[in-house]
Amino acid sequence: MSISPRSVRFDDDCMWVELDDGRTIGVPLAWFPRLLHASPDQRRAVELSRRGLHWEALDEDISIDGLLLGRGDQTGARGQAA
Repeated sequence: MSISPRSVRFDDDCMWVELDDGRTIGVPLAWFPRLLHASPDQRRAVELSRRGLHWEALDEDISIDGLLLGRGDQTGARGQAA
């Protein structure tokens, strides 16, 4: 069974992803520097797919599987701040 996103919202520090199985996942924006530094309008320009989230203008792709496993940005940018 594949778990898909239903919606995405943001507060000052976190991204909240509502899943089609009823769960909501909250992750720190610090895990995803492109989203952390994006404007609210850029963050709202998310495209939902069956398996994840995509922001064309930010060149950001986040898989639901990765979120469920607690993975942040895999490009190494997160490790720089840690």
